[in-house]
Amino acid sequence: MSINCFRIAKAPLQSFASVKTRPRDSPNRLVSVFGIKSSPPSFVTLRVISSSMAYEKELDAAKKAASLAARLCQKVQKALLQSDVQSKSDQSPVTVADYGSQAVVSLVLEKELSAEPLSLVAEEDSGDLRKDGSQDTLERITKLVNDTLATEESFDGSTLSTDDLLRAIDCGTSEGGPNGRHWVLDPIDGTKGFLRGDQYAVALGLLEEGKVVLGVLACPNLPLASIAGANNNNSSSNEIGCLFFATIGSGTYMQLLGSKSAPVKVQVSKVENPEEASFFESFEGAHSLHGLSSSIANKLGVKAPPVRIDSQAKYGALSRGDGAIYLRFPHKGYREKIWDHVAGAIVVTEAGGIVTDAGGKPLDFSKGKYLDLDTGIIVANEKLMPLLLKAVRESIAEQEKASAL
Repeated sequence: MSINCFRIAKAPLQSFASVKTRPRDSPNRLVSVFGIKSSPPSFVTLRVISSSMAYEKELDAAKKAASLAARLCQKVQKALLQSDVQSKSDQSPVTVADYGSQAVVSLVLEKELSAEPLSLVAEEDSGDLRKDGSQDTLERITKLVNDTLATEESFDGSTLSTDDLLRAIDCGTSEGGPNGRHWVLDPIDGTKGFLRGDQYAVALGLLEEGKVVLGVLACPNLPLASIAGANNNNSSSNEIGCLFFATIGSGTYMQLLGSKSAPVKVQVSKVENPEEASFFESFEGAHSLHGLSSSIANKLGVKAPPVRIDSQAKYGALSRGDGAIYLRFPHKGYREKIWDHVAGAIVVTEAGGIVTDAGGKPLDFSKGKYLDLDTGIIVANEKLMPLLLKAVRESIAEQEKASAL
C-alpha cells in the first residue's frame, strides 16, 4: 500500500476572500471568530474564510477517520491485555490503540483527500515500535488496523504490512505552523481514562493558515443524553457514544457515534448566574490544579461540585450545555500541546462558547506543536466569561502572594 505524507499542505485559494479592516478608531473593527475584538493595524489586508462549504469534503473525511479510529479503540478497551500497555520515554502510558488510532486516521485522510498533500500534527511516532522486542506489539497493531479498515468498503482488499503501519504512524510528524493546511490529531485524548475504562476521545482538527476551521470529537463512552443530572427521561438516555463536529461559521452538531442518525445542532449553556453554573475540570490532579479551580469556583459562588472527567469529552459535553465552565490549570513547567485543544476549541466556540487562556487571550494554534499560554485555559459562555476572568485573576494573584510568603 502506498502511503504519502507531506510536511506542508497549501490551502486552496478559493477557500479565502481578501478583505481590508477599517481603521482602529472605526466602530466596525474586526471581531474574531471567537468573539474577541482584535486591534489590527489600519487597512491591513487579511485572508479570511469565505464559506464553510469549502470544508464539506474535509468534514466527511474527518468524521469517517475519527469514527473508524474510535471503533478500533472500543475493541481494544473491551479486552485490554497486559501487553497492550507500554511506557513511552516521557513515562505517560500508551496503548496499542494509540498507535492504531493514529494509523487509521492517517490512512483515511490520505485516501479520502488524496488530491492534496497531507500534513498531520499528531501525538505519536513509531520510535518505540521500531525497537528490539516490539515486534509482537507491532504485529498486533497491524492486525487491529487491518481488521478495522476491512469494515470500510473503500479499503476493501487492502492489507497493510508492518512497514506500512510504521509509515502511517509517522505521517503524524508534521510541525504545524502558521502557513498552509495542517491536520491535528490526538489519537486517544485521555489515555489514563481509556485504561480505566472511563472517558476518552479521538480528537481531530484542521488548521488553515494557523486558524482552526474544523473539529471532530469521537467520544465512545460519553452518553448521548446530558451528564448534567440523573433525571434523563428521554429515549436516548441509554445510548452511549457521541460524535461532535463543527466547521467554522456553521455551528456544532452531535450524533450517535457509529450511526447514521440525523445530527442535532447543540449550544452551550445559557446560564448567566454563576451560582447556578457547574464546572468541568480534569479527572487527574496531575493534569490540573484542583485547588486553584476550587478557589475560582468559590469566588464565583458556584454551588455544584466539580465534574471531573478525562479528555476533550469535556469540550463536547460543554458544547451541548451539560456544564457552563471548564477550568484547566496545568502544573508549573507543563507546556500545552495543540492536539489537546484544537478540536475541542472549535466544537465549543461554534456552539456559542468562548475559549481563552487565563489572561483572556484566544488560543493561538499557529506556533507549532505547543501553545504559549498565560497560566491556563478557561471556557465559558459570553455572559459568564467576564465574571470568570475576574475570579481567575483574583485567585491567581492570591496564590502568587501566598507562595511568596
